[in-house]
Amino acid sequence: MTELEKLRKKIEEITIDMLSLLKKRNDIAQEIGKIKNQEGMSVSNESRENELRDVVKRKCEEINFDSNSAMKFLNFLLNESVKAQSSESNTHLAIFLKAKELEQQGKKIIHLEVGEPDFEPPTSVKQSLSEVYDKGFGNYGPAKGLPEFRKEIANFANQNFDAKVDFENIMVTPGARFGVFLSITTLLDPGDEIIVIEPAWPAYRQCAINSGIKVRTVKTKLENKWEPKSEEITSCINENTKMIVLNYPNNPTGKVLPKKLLDEIVEIAKKNDLFILSDEIYSNYSNDEWKSILTYNYQKSIITQSFSKSHSMTGYRIGYVVSSQEIINKLTKLQALCLTNVSEPIQYTAMKSLNDDVGDNVKTIYGRLAKLQEICKEMELEFVNPDGAMYIFARTKNPINTSELCEKLLEEGLAIAPGIGFGDYNEFFRISACQDIKTLNEGMDILKTKIKD
Repeated sequence: MTELEKLRKKIEEITIDMLSLLKKRNDIAQEIGKIKNQEGMSVSNESRENELRDVVKRKCEEINFDSNSAMKFLNFLLNESVKAQSSESNTHLAIFLKAKELEQQGKKIIHLEVGEPDFEPPTSVKQSLSEVYDKGFGNYGPAKGLPEFRKEIANFANQNFDAKVDFENIMVTPGARFGVFLSITTLLDPGDEIIVIEPAWPAYRQCAINSGIKVRTVKTKLENKWEPKSEEITSCINENTKMIVLNYPNNPTGKVLPKKLLDEIVEIAKKNDLFILSDEIYSNYSNDEWKSILTYNYQKSIITQSFSKSHSMTGYRIGYVVSSQEIINKLTKLQALCLTNVSEPIQYTAMKSLNDDVGDNVKTIYGRLAKLQEICKEMELEFVNPDGAMYIFARTKNPINTSELCEKLLEEGLAIAPGIGFGDYNEFFRISACQDIKTLNEGMDILKTKIKD
């Protein structure tokens, strides 16, 4: 056997040993996951992960090994643990699907678990849908989207978000969710790290983990009005950190960051050369304090928007991304690979409704949120009045396991979202204001009864 063959054999043996150890590690992670699930604990434990990072760094110094490579490997292992421990049964989507199953069996369910507006899309949608056939919209098209639609979006962004963009900064996507997926998957590599401020929409974490990217969380608290501290964000940053995710108005809390704090976060991103992924789909449901990340004209920012909430077009699956031309070109390559182009008829329909007045939708949601706040205060729930979006994120004065509560409520005909789906918030639950006042009252009556039990 030659020296080269001997070395290759050693590599093979080490690889097999590593696989055996990985199997043992995953088995232990699954056992830990069962315990966490029983006790209503979050899958991720930032303090424990930081302890492991310190141990690995010390070991790297001891054996004279590159810490950057070691950290990427550790991130892979941590993500494998998260996958092994994760349960999809505690998210708002899981509750929604269970509720739909019960409805198919004939049970009446009040849906306060999802952010799906119950009002109709603008009337222009009906008209434009009847036009697409005669106008010839129905072919393969540019992966970035129809040029005329992208120009309309650029004008809209400049007028409404204080932006300075043109159509080359725009890409049409099948909903904002796909824009989030494209941004995380395309701009980051396995082993990289992303910072998510929680509570947060679960898809940010899920997209990252699916792509082999480690999520570092900054946990905010109700007692601090859901505001992160700049130093907490800075402490998460290392050589592998590549992106920070913002979502304001926030889902699930409705929080809008004070302008000074937002300025500080953008400066942190600039100083550390981080991408900013800003999910702004609730922008038209916001108070006067809100401003778009577009106003900073930061070249490494990516903004996702959607017609789902503003225009009540959830099933149309239409949204868009605003970013630098360089980033848009990168995202376009993956979108072209995945789906060629977004449906031309849907693009045309969205284009025709882009500038429609949806102010009544905002007034409707605000009225419902006001009613929900009134009821929640009567119930002595603890929450912060939302600055925007369409949810109340609340807890009882005596903390309870809301994962169990949500399962029991389904039996009573009410669906709400457990807080654990948004981070380490098992004592919280999210209530959506996407039903009429009568239905909201009926749903909250069920919640009152069950909490008293």
